Amino acid sequence: MVRRNSSSKKSKASGVIWLVALLCIVCLLYEPLARRAGVDTEKEGVTALLDKLSERAARDTLPESGAVAQDASSPVVGTETGSPLAAALSGDRKTSVAKASSSSSSSAAAAPAAMPSGEALLRPAPMKKGTPEKILRRRGYITSYNSYTKLPNWVAWELNAERLVERESRTDDFLPDPDLPPAEAVTTDDYKRSGWDRGHMCPAGDNRWNWRAMQESFYMTNICPQHHNLNRGDWKELEEACRAWAQCEESIYIVCGPVFYNQKHRTIGREHIVTVPEAFFKVVLCTGAPQPKAIGFIFKNTAGNNRLDKYVNSVDEVERITGIDFFPALPDDVERRVEAQCNPELWGLAASGK
Repeated sequence: MVRRNSSSKKSKASGVIWLVALLCIVCLLYEPLARRAGVDTEKEGVTALLDKLSERAARDTLPESGAVAQDASSPVVGTETGSPLAAALSGDRKTSVAKASSSSSSSAAAAPAAMPSGEALLRPAPMKKGTPEKILRRRGYITSYNSYTKLPNWVAWELNAERLVERESRTDDFLPDPDLPPAEAVTTDDYKRSGWDRGHMCPAGDNRWNWRAMQESFYMTNICPQHHNLNRGDWKELEEACRAWAQCEESIYIVCGPVFYNQKHRTIGREHIVTVPEAFFKVVLCTGAPQPKAIGFIFKNTAGNNRLDKYVNSVDEVERITGIDFFPALPDDVERRVEAQCNPELWGLAASGK
């Protein structure tokens, strides 16, 4: 009888130890798994995470007979899409949208294409073949990192009234990107005594709604060498204008990044060679009422003190200059219409005198 009690106690103790160990593992893996699955841990719970993991498991176990559609809306950390294999897998989103439209038009009464939203709408098409691209997903933005220039090809984010709530203070703690190996990850030392500012693409001011978003906005994969006067002047003014537009509209979608002209580029850096852009672009899309609208900007990477309407271009023109296909998930007719626009007055720029 004594032996049985002793055995029972050992069994219970062992069970408690395993339970504690399991809880520790869950706590350690919860945040990384949630981030990889695209689950917002502050708004969604364990159930949402389990649902996401179940969906991914189901996709992974699909039979290999025929092509498996890739989820174009979910960016993948560490995916090089500059290679022919990645290009074949990801394909051209515009072609996919066109094929889907053609297929649906064969029905007797085709419904109008639904307006996409969120990340599906935000993310540009894959970069052209030969351009290095690694998609890095952050709390407040997505970036396409170029391992050759050591800069983002583009940085994209959605901005709305909820993200304009100022809960966090600016950190000014520039950090190497933890998802890159040390030999590749640019540090703030590479900018020291270079004469260039560490210019944010997705600004810290757009990330004060969450402490992690603020921290990640200072990752060096969100930073470019920028002229001091541009960084503190007209570029900052456009950032403030975007926040004003987001306050008025339901939501706006922003993509920006460096522009490299066909010439020899300047470089900076001690341990890592960082290419200095000749210019910067920014495109903004609003899908709200009464009609969707878009606008583009090109800023030379020099000193300047101009009204914002002086930098305005159509999104089509920015696409021509950068070679990047913006907002490919838009219905084709909407994309053609808004990307051809070049009207500062639609955004209140000329009227405000900015």
